[in-house]
Order: sequence, then structure tokens, then C-alpha cells
Amino acid sequence: MEQRPTANPRALIFDMDGVIVDSEALHESAKQQALRSAGIEVDESVFAQYTGRSDRAMITDLAKVHGRSDGEVEAILLETQRLYTFGEPQLRPISGAIEFLGWARKHYRLAIATSATPRNRTSTLANLRLAQVFDVAVDSASVIQAKPSPDIFLRAIAGLELSSEDCWIIEDSVNGIVAARHAQCVAVGLTTSFHQSQLLSVGANLVVDSFSELRELLESIADG
Repeated sequence: MEQRPTANPRALIFDMDGVIVDSEALHESAKQQALRSAGIEVDESVFAQYTGRSDRAMITDLAKVHGRSDGEVEAILLETQRLYTFGEPQLRPISGAIEFLGWARKHYRLAIATSATPRNRTSTLANLRLAQVFDVAVDSASVIQAKPSPDIFLRAIAGLELSSEDCWIIEDSVNGIVAARHAQCVAVGLTTSFHQSQLLSVGANLVVDSFSELRELLESIADG
């Protein structure tokens, strides 16, 4: 059941893929094609288990199961990046994300904490003209343990020089919500990748279907 927070946060921490940019389908397609070219077929249900985690985490796991070497893992990762980069110019922001960030930066400190590579993070934010919006930005190069470990969020919180209770984390994935709760932050689920029931079942404090809904909630708390 949703537990609606009553305290206004001082900072908002965002995942990137599936929250700021509508990129999950491209990520999945790139990985699927790269794995297939290496002779590895992956069931659709497997991708959902890795949503919110890095490409390296998924490809390493699956390649090792199929007995592939470290060199083959790196080759699959390179092909995944090539395919992703090819499709990247077609990516668009999640509906309402740009407008929400423009409003939110006037009221909160903002951070991005993504499982993406440094290259993909930098490129995405530049393409969406968001490079200067975030006070803190961390990515897969910042941590050893990927989501659902809370490490990437803890790094963002430290960069903001705040405590966990000051921060709300906006996530679209099950792995991300689990990581947010482990970081002891308010975990906000956005239903771009998973259903409300799935996000609530792993501990989301609240779930919204849109950024306009999230803004309304934050404004009601601030006015409260």
C-alpha cells in the first residue's frame, strides 16, 4: 500500500533511462541484437529482471552462463554500444520530464544517478540540453556494485551533502526502487517500465503515472 510522505524533500535524485529519457526499448534492442550476433538467445522475461542495471552486468551474467570468455564479453559490449549509439539520435525525453526539471530546479537540489556509462550519460544529457540542470551526476563508473545495491544513490546523496531523509529518488525499475529503499530515501516509482503493483510490491513509498502528478504532490506537501 502506498505510504504518502508528508515531509518536503530538499533534493530529488533521478534515474535517467526510463525516467528522463525514453531509452529502455533501445537498450533492450541493442543488447538483444548484440547477444544474438554472438549466438546467445535471451527470453524477453530476462530483460525485465535487468531493467535498471548496467549493460555490463546483464551481458556479463548471460555470457558467462553460456561459457563465453572475458574477451567475448567485451566484444558483445562493444557491439551493444555501437547499436545503441546508432539509434541514439532518435531518443526523446519522457513526457513531461523537461518541464518538470525546469520547475524542480527552482525548488530543490537535483541529482542524476544512472546505471548508464559515462559516455551515455554525458551524451544523453547533452542531447536533451540538461547538462547544466543537475547539481550532482553519478553513473556506472562511480560505483562497483550496481543497482539493486544502493551505492550509486549513496554517492549522489554524499555529493549533494545531504542525508538520506532529505532526498526523494525517482525510479522506473524494480531494481531501482529496491536500491532507493536500501539507501533509506523516499522511493517514488514512475510507471514507464513497470506497473504500479510491481513497484509497490518491492517497497515504493508512492507511485505516479506522470511528472505532472508528482509536481502536484510536491506542491501540496510544500503548501501543507
